[in-house]
Amino acid sequence: MSKIHIVINTIVQQGMLPLYFHADENTSIEVLRALYRAGIKAVEYTSRGETAANNFTKMVAIRNAEMPDLLLGIGTIKTKKQAEKYIEIGADFFISPGFVPEVAALLKEKEMLYSPGCMTPTEIIVAENSGIQFIKLFPGNMLGSDFLSSIKDIFPELVFMPTGGVDTTTENIGAWFKAGVSAVGMGSKLISKTSMANNDYATIEFETKKVLSLIQTIKNN
Repeated sequence: MSKIHIVINTIVQQGMLPLYFHADENTSIEVLRALYRAGIKAVEYTSRGETAANNFTKMVAIRNAEMPDLLLGIGTIKTKKQAEKYIEIGADFFISPGFVPEVAALLKEKEMLYSPGCMTPTEIIVAENSGIQFIKLFPGNMLGSDFLSSIKDIFPELVFMPTGGVDTTTENIGAWFKAGVSAVGMGSKLISKTSMANNDYATIEFETKKVLSLIQTIKNN
């Protein structure tokens, strides 16, 4: 199985992709450990601040030492230069807020998963025509599950994941899965700024377990 399909299958199987950033290296590592303890096998770390690359480098080292079966992806990739840097650091997959053609071309050549953020059918078509298989619907709260219900039949080959404002409730997650997503991206509603500020990793672990269980229930029904 190709690396791309391994990543897609892992995210689809867990039904969600947790994503976060924290400027502090230790906090970033402890959140990663909490997610892993909860049963997570794929995580997106967002490249937002000046410390992101350094933090991610340390996270990759910790992952290699303690969690060898965890896939570590990088998000908010907007340039080819950024993508090249994170390939070097050891990212397993790449996610963008929008579609970046030169990033798509680079990662296709490297046979690595690239999931661009798309908001319109035109953007999704452009991404699909360039070989993309995994679409991030972004921002999810602006688009809503009805958007996907309306367009899903046009894109039978694609895997969809909304990110941005996805809530941890049965109603919200259930509506997305009913519309045809394969996973949901979960950011601050799952890994709250408060929990990180208070070093409350037990809550992050507990909430993650709860959402994983909820998603399995939704998928089984």
